Amino acid sequence: MDIGELLAYKPEQTPKRKGDDDPDDDDATEPATPERPSKLKKTSHNIPNTPSRDANDQAGESFRSPGQAEIEKLNIMRYVETEAADVDVLNDAGLRKLVLIFEKRVLRNQEMRIKFPENPEKFMETELELHEVLQQLHAIATVPDLYPLFVELNAVPSLLELLAHPNSDISVTVCDLLQELTDVDILHESIEGAEVLIEALRKQQVCALLVQNLDRLDETEKEEAKGVHDTLAVFENLMEIKSEVCVEAANQGLMQWILKRLKAKLPFDANKLYCSEILSILIQESKENRLLLGTLDGIDVLLQQLAVYKRHDPASVEECEFMENLFNSMCSALMSAENREKFLKGEGLQLMNLMLREKKLSRNGSLKVLDYAMSGPDGKDNCNKFVEILGLRTIFPLFMKTPKRNKKRLLGTDEYEEHVCSIIASMLRNCKSGQRQRLLAKFTENDFEKVERLMEFHLKYLTKVEAIDEKLEENDDAEDSDANYLTRLSGGLFTLQLVDYIILEICATNEAVKQRILKILNMRGQEMKVIRQIMREYAGNLGDAGDKEWRDQEEAHIIQLVDRF
Repeated sequence: MDIGELLAYKPEQTPKRKGDDDPDDDDATEPATPERPSKLKKTSHNIPNTPSRDANDQAGESFRSPGQAEIEKLNIMRYVETEAADVDVLNDAGLRKLVLIFEKRVLRNQEMRIKFPENPEKFMETELELHEVLQQLHAIATVPDLYPLFVELNAVPSLLELLAHPNSDISVTVCDLLQELTDVDILHESIEGAEVLIEALRKQQVCALLVQNLDRLDETEKEEAKGVHDTLAVFENLMEIKSEVCVEAANQGLMQWILKRLKAKLPFDANKLYCSEILSILIQESKENRLLLGTLDGIDVLLQQLAVYKRHDPASVEECEFMENLFNSMCSALMSAENREKFLKGEGLQLMNLMLREKKLSRNGSLKVLDYAMSGPDGKDNCNKFVEILGLRTIFPLFMKTPKRNKKRLLGTDEYEEHVCSIIASMLRNCKSGQRQRLLAKFTENDFEKVERLMEFHLKYLTKVEAIDEKLEENDDAEDSDANYLTRLSGGLFTLQLVDYIILEICATNEAVKQRILKILNMRGQEMKVIRQIMREYAGNLGDAGDKEWRDQEEAHIIQLVDRF
């Protein structure tokens, strides 16, 4: 082949890609290349002001200015980075518009439901629109400063009315919205907004409406179970900001619903745990609520729930927390004399005594409950009954040997010893005749071993208190005497006072016991005047237990014991 043939050679033409102006030619058509899926299509967001870029729109490219193309490019980049473009921050005008849309959709849904009560297809679209606008109202929670305007626009009554909506999905969505609007962290961002919103909710009796909605929710359905959890969160938020809501919520049916929920034979779950937390808050904050608990047979409900843990430990950390909440609720309830009587009649002492013997995790809580049930002048009947049911055989082994510390223990060593000493001191204070003699006899058994143990406690906590006194002297903050006294109490003085009270009581009735105590003091280089000084201080700071008459009598009794020692 010569050079001329090489220059004349032309390769075979490949078929042209079919364009808009090409005639149809079945033979020349290429198979279509499948379109590559776009990641942007996977999300529900739309990119604003971004035209489609397929081949049919290429002709319009020449009419688009360079500035417009740059804006589109920036929008796409912003969308990819934040998954949203050109999002406006909610302001006054935006809130007014949003509330107006909300009110219109509420009204439209009501009209369609009245017009077509038997034909859900007719009003279902309005329900979806209502659900959509409720989701949009979540934006208000990001700007708590707008809460006063939200209330001024009279949106709160309309919102709360939806708690009674025939469709439980709508009421559950409202609970979710209220939970976010009342979130404590958000409310703290705007104190004024929080005050206005909470007062508006209370004015519309939000607690009663929420409880009515709770009654109809079915917790076997996942969404409705979440609605129950959100509702309890609303109550917790409101009570944390306004303590007055505790009494309102209890009186408007919350406590009754919680007790019913605790009794329900449902598997343990997060909602049951939350119920125990809310109950603990309700009765810890208010004496009125403690009395209401007793009126609603709440003491029996708590005892029934706790009885499960008599021979079985909780199956999980969450269930362990649930049990602890029940014990705390019982302790709070027993601060009222009326509930102590119900506790006694409900055989609460017997249950706590069995728990102590079983050596399960419930032993920690039962010891604390016994302390509350037997302390003060209102614990007299419980103290005598505890001796009758052979409780001394249970409590003194715990007095003689503090259980070893482990991860499952709920009480620390000092707290454990405090409760044991407090129970024995309460029995010495409240038991009469035969029961008292049985109690005093315990200290002479086995060559005064319990007296030896008692003096161990005295020396242990005296050392703790002396160390705290030295620190307080170094700080030289003599002006705040009340704060210093509280620091000493929490540092071991309270347990030391209980121990020394027991020493005075048993010494006053048995000379042999007194001689053994004096012998131990001499061996350890201690003096009797230390015990006298501690007890005189105790007599002058009896607190608010009982009435004034009882405190005066108790103070006189302690001073008499000190003088005889």
